[in-house]
Amino acid sequence: MDRDKIVAIVDNFLVNEFEVDRDDIVNDANFKTTLGLDSLDYIDMVVIIESNFGVKLGEADFKQMVTFDDFYDAIENKIAEKTA
Repeated sequence: MDRDKIVAIVDNFLVNEFEVDRDDIVNDANFKTTLGLDSLDYIDMVVIIESNFGVKLGEADFKQMVTFDDFYDAIENKIAEKTA
């Protein structure tokens, strides 16, 4: 799956499931501050990512994320690992 498709899917579920304003989703914006998610939201996000991409992000993955680019990278890397 190419990065543009990953970004489109992620942005779509952030807007629809987490009610994030699409204009706030900027590659270098702070991921955690922009989303303002609580721990239950992160669990929901893990489930949505797994259902959309067939990969699972863990707590360690989220701790390393600063920007939306980091978030997209993490998903892209997990997909690459799975298909390798």
